[in-house]
Amino acid sequence: MTALANQYQAINLSQGFPEFDAPDFLKKQLAHYADSGLNQYSPSSGITGLQTQIACLIQRRYGQTVHPDSMVTVTSGATEALFVAIQAITHQGDEIIIFDPAYDSYAPAIELAGGKAVHIALRSPDYSIDWQQVASKVTHKTRAIIINTPHNPSAKILTDKDRAALKSILIEHDLLLISDEVYEHITFDGQPHLSALADEELFERSFVISSFGKTFHCTGWKMGYCVAPSKLSEEFRKVHQYVTFSSFTPAQFALTDMLSEHGHHVDELAMFYQQKRDVLVDALKGSRFKILASEGTYFLLLDYSAISPLDDVAFCEYLAKEVGVAAIPLSVFYESPPGDKIIRLCFAKHTETLLKAAEKLCQL
Repeated sequence: MTALANQYQAINLSQGFPEFDAPDFLKKQLAHYADSGLNQYSPSSGITGLQTQIACLIQRRYGQTVHPDSMVTVTSGATEALFVAIQAITHQGDEIIIFDPAYDSYAPAIELAGGKAVHIALRSPDYSIDWQQVASKVTHKTRAIIINTPHNPSAKILTDKDRAALKSILIEHDLLLISDEVYEHITFDGQPHLSALADEELFERSFVISSFGKTFHCTGWKMGYCVAPSKLSEEFRKVHQYVTFSSFTPAQFALTDMLSEHGHHVDELAMFYQQKRDVLVDALKGSRFKILASEGTYFLLLDYSAISPLDDVAFCEYLAKEVGVAAIPLSVFYESPPGDKIIRLCFAKHTETLLKAAEKLCQL
C-alpha cells in the first residue's frame, strides 16, 4: 500500500510508522556517539547502561524489579525479539496460539521453528477474546500463547478480566507467554496498560517484548528489547547470538541518555497520540464510515460497509488510486478472513496530513 501511495501520490495512512521525526536530543546523542567512535560490536545482550535504564523504566511503570544483566536483552527491533523468542521455545510439532487479526510475523516464525500456529479469531465487532474457545484449543502439543496489547491492528487493550483468564489457562496447562507490548506506552482515555511485567505469576513464564522505535518515533533504527526471567532469557540469548549477535551500538548509548535524561517523553506519549486520534475521529464524524473504538496504539479501524460492496483489498486499492488515501485492508492479518469490510488507518501523522486525508474520505 505504501508503494501504491507513492505511485499515485496518495496520503499514506497505511504503513505503521510516524510521519514526524525522532526527538532532537536522541538524534544529537546518536551523532555524538557515532562521532566518538562507538561504532563496533556491543555486548550481545546490550550495553550495561541501557539494560539498567530499561530496568529502571520497568520499575517506575510497572513496579517490577528485574535484573538488568540477566533479564534484559537488547534486540534489533521487536520483530527480531519475537522471532528469537519463538525459536527459543518451539520444538518440532509444538502448537502456539495466536489471535487473528495478528501481526504478520508470528505465524511464519512459528512455522520456521517447526511448530504450528493455532489461529483464534477475535470476536467482531469489539475484537474481544473468547477465553472458552482458547481453553478448548489447548492440547498436549500447546507450548505457548502470543498476546499483543495494545493490539495491532484492532487498537484494543487487554482488560483485567482478560488477564485473569489468560493467567488461569497458562498456569493450568503450564504454558509460556510471549507478550508483544510494543505499543505499551500508547493507551487512551486513562486506561492502563496491563503488562505481563506487572503480574508476578505471568512474568515468571513470559517473554515481554518492547520497541524503542514505537516509543521514540525511530522505527528505522530497529531497536527493541526482550525482558524475561533469567532462565528464559538464557535460552533467548542462545538464539539471539546467532541471529544478530548485537544491536546498533551508538543507538544504544543514545537511548540510554534519552531514558535517563528525558524519561518524561514516555509519560507524555499516550496524550500525544490521543490528541492525534481525536483529531482524526472528529474529522471523520461527517463521513459514511463507521468508526470503531481505538483504545491504544496509533491505529484506527473504519467500517466501510455503507460505502462500497468491494472486498477490503479492492477497496484499499480504490482508495489509493481514486481517492488519494492509502489504508490497510484488515483481511491480510487473518488466516481465514471473516469477510468484514474493515480498513486500518495510521494516525501517527501531522495534524495537517490527518485533516487532508479525512477531507477526502468524507467525500465518499
